[in-house]
Amino acid sequence: MARFAHTVTVAALDRGWFEEAAGALVDLLDASREGPGGSVVLADGRALEGLRLLKGRHLRPGARYGEVPAEPEGAAGEFPVEHAGAGAGDSPAAAQAVVLRAWRPSHSVEVESLVVEDGMSLKVGVRLREPRRPRAVELSLSGHKPGGGSLYRFSGRGKADLAAWWAAVGRLPSAPPAARAPVSGRAVHRLAQARLTLTPRPAEDGSWLITVALSVRGRWLLRPVGAVVLFFARGPVERGLREAAESAAAEWNTALAELTPLHGEALRAEIAAALTDPDGATAL
Repeated sequence: MARFAHTVTVAALDRGWFEEAAGALVDLLDASREGPGGSVVLADGRALEGLRLLKGRHLRPGARYGEVPAEPEGAAGEFPVEHAGAGAGDSPAAAQAVVLRAWRPSHSVEVESLVVEDGMSLKVGVRLREPRRPRAVELSLSGHKPGGGSLYRFSGRGKADLAAWWAAVGRLPSAPPAARAPVSGRAVHRLAQARLTLTPRPAEDGSWLITVALSVRGRWLLRPVGAVVLFFARGPVERGLREAAESAAAEWNTALAELTPLHGEALRAEIAAALTDPDGATAL
């Protein structure tokens, strides 16, 4: 088995603001309804940008959502809808749609998407526990190429324990890192398996230090072969992990620097604007 790790520094996110924003978003969506042509509208009547209901009842298990397709030139005002079934499952939009599996804002929200691209079929499931004050995010994925055999199949699972994350970054900077990584994921292929973890700890200046660790090993009889491959590929893998971690940290820091610490009705209004008019909304 080969293990790679890199630590980055990122700006800290205020827990209170994060949970307030999450609660405001969930409340806005919970009060939304189906509008004309399958559009999804907020309580004040504004439609969510680029989203429509393709099949089923809004915010009910089995509801299928997709993006509004771009209008062909010269077709202004026309809005073809395969709503409530009628071939929606066979349309290109439906092939990349999101299906709502559960909507219980006080308990959990679960969605599933199926994307078919370049001959590969990828199914992704996301479950959010206690959405108004998020405690955990669970991810599952599986992919395969129809007719491609086992070499074109893979699967994975991941979990972000947000309660454990907040506990880890709330420790004293001099305290040792958390014994268990709050964020972890595992991917499995016929030839190899990999595990990725994120372990945060507070820095002296109030920022967060996040250690990204990746372990890879071959499976079954291919373990010796995998060990040889990883020996020669160690440099590129280390470099790739470092560059990916640094890039993600830079994007995080940029995003947080643009956030305006709005609260209450001002925060709710800004989130609503971001949902209905992303180009016109200012940074949160």
